[in-house]
Amino acid sequence: MMKIDNNSRAIRFERPIIVIVGGYGSGKSEVAVNLAYYLAKAHDQQISIADLDIVNPYFRSREAAKRLDELGVKSIIPPGDQFHADLPIVLPQIKGAIESPDGTVILDVGGDDVGARVLSSLADAFGPDSYELLLVLNKNRPFTADLDGCLKLIDEIEKASRLNFTGIIANTHLIEYTTPEVISEGLALAQTLSKNSKLPVVFLSVMSEIIADLNVDALDLPILPLDRFLLKPWERQKQS
Repeated sequence: MMKIDNNSRAIRFERPIIVIVGGYGSGKSEVAVNLAYYLAKAHDQQISIADLDIVNPYFRSREAAKRLDELGVKSIIPPGDQFHADLPIVLPQIKGAIESPDGTVILDVGGDDVGARVLSSLADAFGPDSYELLLVLNKNRPFTADLDGCLKLIDEIEKASRLNFTGIIANTHLIEYTTPEVISEGLALAQTLSKNSKLPVVFLSVMSEIIADLNVDALDLPILPLDRFLLKPWERQKQS
């Protein structure tokens, strides 16, 4: 399970494989990329990230591969022309990384139970107690707006993936309209879900520019600062 440094509330994991899943539009790919970035800066070990998102062609962790490479993060992504493919490509290297992880391996998995089905084909590669399966929860998405919806999504993803959840990431936001109140409402739902599912809230993810507006000491949770790594195609064109 995740370790928390009581002094800095640093995010650490004992298990080598971190599987990031969530409902469509929850922000899970951005969380996965920022987690890889955070761990690479914070800890002296190999960090790898594998793109298993076969649902959303716009926001996939592979789009951040160049920036992550500068930090020494290894991206396991389709090569050449397959990089931009909207097809369900599962690389054999991903199964190898699951069976014999080098350092910490983060898997960015597509939204809802549809995206999680890709894990079913890899479920036998996971060793006992080798992984964390973390639900990225955004209260402002239609299927995770209340407790019943969240519990239903957990059940659907577990059945589709043949894996069991180990924790929750509170990631409620409204993009540029996010306020401390929005974050507090989302965290409250995550904590209610935690009590009902017996899954811990492992950390809170918040856009970097909003953290200063939060009462961090009162939250008593590790915080993952989020910067925008993933842009829409038309936004990338404006930057090029």
